[in-house]
Parts: sequence; C-alpha cells; structure tokens
Amino acid sequence: MSKRNSQAAKTAARERLRAERERAAKRAKVRRQLIVAASVVGVLAAAGGIGYAVVQANKPSHWEAVKDDKVVAPANTTGTNGTTVVIGKDSAKKTLKMYEDPRCPVCASFEQAAGSVVDKDIEEGKYKLQFIGGTFLDGDSLEDGKIGANGEGSKNAMSAMGAALNVSPEAFLKYKNALYSAKYHPQETDDKFKDDDYLIEVANTVPALKDNAKFQNAVEKGTYDAWALAMSKAFDTNKDGVTGTPSFVIDGKKLETSGPNQPWTAQEFTKAVDAALKG
Repeated sequence: MSKRNSQAAKTAARERLRAERERAAKRAKVRRQLIVAASVVGVLAAAGGIGYAVVQANKPSHWEAVKDDKVVAPANTTGTNGTTVVIGKDSAKKTLKMYEDPRCPVCASFEQAAGSVVDKDIEEGKYKLQFIGGTFLDGDSLEDGKIGANGEGSKNAMSAMGAALNVSPEAFLKYKNALYSAKYHPQETDDKFKDDDYLIEVANTVPALKDNAKFQNAVEKGTYDAWALAMSKAFDTNKDGVTGTPSFVIDGKKLETSGPNQPWTAQEFTKAVDAALKG
C-alpha cells in the first residue's frame, strides 16, 4: 500500500470516528432533553395534583355551601324562613315548645316513653305543639354561622323531617316518632341519619310517607337542607334559655322533672305539663 493510500485510509477512519462521535453526542443530547422534559412534566403534574388537592381541601362542604342557599320552607310552617312549626287545634289555649335534636339519645328515650302522650294531648286539644329542632350534636353553631365536624345526621334528618312536614303535620309527627323509636334511632356515636336511604327506610314505616315519591325526591335532592340549617339557627338563638335537649317550655317557663336526676317518663311529663297549664 502506498503512503498516499495509507494516509487516505487514516483520514477516512478519522472522519468516520468523528461522525460517529457527533451522532453519539446528538443521541445523548436528545436523551438529556427527554429526561428534562419528563422531569418538568412530572413536576407540573405533581404541582397540579397538589393544587387540586388544596382546592378540594379548601372547597366548602355541602352543608357549608347550603348556608348561603335560599331557604325553601315546607308547607305547614310560618315565620322567618318557615322556622315556626306549630301543630294542634286552634281551640288549644296554650302552646308547648318542644326542643329536640334528631341524634339526641335522651330525646329518643323521652319519645319512646312519652311520645304517645304528646300525640294524644295534641289530638285532644290540651295544647298546641311548637317544634324547635337543633343540630348541635353535629357540632353546629348556627348562631356563629359554623358547621361543625361531628357529623351530618342531625341536619340530614331535620331536612327529611321538613319533607315529612311538607306532606302533613300528622306525617311529621309520626315520622319524628319513628326516627326516635328504639328500632331505628342509632347510638349517638353512629351518624346513621346522614344516609338518605336509611331515612327513607324509616319513612316507609309511616303510611303517608311509604313509597311517597315526592317525599323521597325531597330527601334525596336535599330540598329542605337550607331549612334545616335555618331551624338549627332558630334553636341556637332561642329566647327561652334552652341549651340542651329535650327541653319543654310553656308560657316562657321551662318544664322540669321532679328531681335533678329524674328522667322524663310519661308520668313526669304529664305532671310537669299539668302544673304549667294551671299557671
């Protein structure tokens, strides 16, 4: 091989080597660009995920949002936002105010012991009943506009009671009795009333509400959710000095049992009511 051919071969080899190095460098650069791009996408995705999580965390709950909704008052109500619920004969001269919270276990005990007495008294015209419902067992303080973190059952049950009241006062009373019954009233720690299906199951034990599509639709859509909060605020801002449930007031006077630790029984209730009606 001549020196000239040898030199040409070496030059060609060096050129091939240079070209290969350039191609390798280009491939490495493309890989780096892809890695950087993927990293940026990952960071943006993570940031987007975090941003979404933050937005969701700060998003008001259903009940917090309902506070600003227009109140749809059930039929058979009067007063501001339909929070005056009075049931009974016009001929009855006195009104018994009844303060209850749907999740209240002591209210359930009272209803199981004396609920039938209340129904009989109303039917006979002994007094009218004014119902004031609270939701403080959910951790709510509607006087301050706060929705607590202890559950939703009291509010949801109150809304369903509004749907029953929209059917009739009688349906309301029977539904209230069913909710407080030994069979259906849950433990205070079990927020079972937050479940619409359960509230409808209980309602199906009341003839006027059984398979009542209008009632069920109102429960499922939360038609009276804002009303439930308005009722809770009425409880929180009551002028009778009531802070717990169950509480009963006639002519501005709070009824008491015969002893500090005496539970409400049918006899205790009748005794306290009769004394208050006599003045």
